[in-house]
Amino acid sequence: MTDGVIPLLDLRQIGRTPPVPHPLPPPRSGPWLDARGRPLRDLRISVTDRCNFRCSYCMPKDVFDKDYAFLPHRDLLSFEEITRLARVFAQLGVQKLRLTGGEPLLRRHLEALIAQLAALRTPEGLPLDLTLTTNGSLLARKAQALKDAGLQRVTVSLDALDDAIFRRMNDVDFPVADVLHGIETAQAVGLAPIKVNMVVKRGTNDDQIVPMARHFRGTGVVLRFIEYMDVGMSNGWRMDEVLPSAEVLARLREHADLVPLAPSSEGETATRWGYADGSGEIGLISSVTQAFCGDCNRARLSTEGRLYTCLFAGDGHDLRALLRGDAVHDARNDDEIAAALGALWTRRNDRYSELRASLPADADAGPARRVEMHYIGG
Repeated sequence: MTDGVIPLLDLRQIGRTPPVPHPLPPPRSGPWLDARGRPLRDLRISVTDRCNFRCSYCMPKDVFDKDYAFLPHRDLLSFEEITRLARVFAQLGVQKLRLTGGEPLLRRHLEALIAQLAALRTPEGLPLDLTLTTNGSLLARKAQALKDAGLQRVTVSLDALDDAIFRRMNDVDFPVADVLHGIETAQAVGLAPIKVNMVVKRGTNDDQIVPMARHFRGTGVVLRFIEYMDVGMSNGWRMDEVLPSAEVLARLREHADLVPLAPSSEGETATRWGYADGSGEIGLISSVTQAFCGDCNRARLSTEGRLYTCLFAGDGHDLRALLRGDAVHDARNDDEIAAALGALWTRRNDRYSELRASLPADADAGPARRVEMHYIGG
């Protein structure tokens, strides 16, 4: 393990159990708002901390090697526990569920979980928006089963069209053609509209911006460019490797006429741009240079039941103890869990990216330890 890297196992063991308010508050008719007036709308659920890629910005091979201790299966939330928590979150205002990892398609029998989540409803009786983010390596063989189980859409991470660059970035010599085949298969079975996320690192894959845009233009796939972020502690993030979205846009506009589009939903992370001829759109996610903390409505549930209210958090809240009980806490019923989660959300005050943006480039606004991205998804 490289010098200065804090073992992830330490972070996974940090977590406070949210207290249950007494007496329980009366039912709410409106949304739960945090300390900055942001509603809870989006829950991202990590179903595994394992991945078959070793991308340097997420799971560098020198840290996550053959000796790395991933979570044992007994520590993971069961599908029934995930579904129970998702049902409670829906009662608190969550409208969208995104399954993440690690690589979520590595979780065995994932289709069973998707079927359970697809059956959930909001208090108004509407189905939840159910999506999944994947590296695409297993998508071709699983796309039909995912669709049949009730998954609505997929987002695929793809950082280069050039095969040599892509193999270097995933660091396991995986071919780009297999990911492209997975995207085509997912589109054919109806897991659409598909989004493709490209993390842009200056000097590594920024020459792929225009080729990627040309490849997906006119296909119905929405390509989104993500600024390389300082998530976790193991990726060696440096500001000089960040290519600002403004520069990405400038490069694209040298080759195509782009016009701004309105946000498609409240709290959307991407700034949308459309091709003037109507042949599609691209998105820019600028979490480093243009922080969007002000309307962040997302919470993240780790694979063993820690809740994180910010992507850059240093610790989480132990929901597994509420579900299972232990020597100190009895297992709670859904009303008690909802009250605990609601009280937790109303105290939320996270705005790491805004604070980081206001400080010098070499300063750090966040906690001394930040949870790794593969552990709680993007």
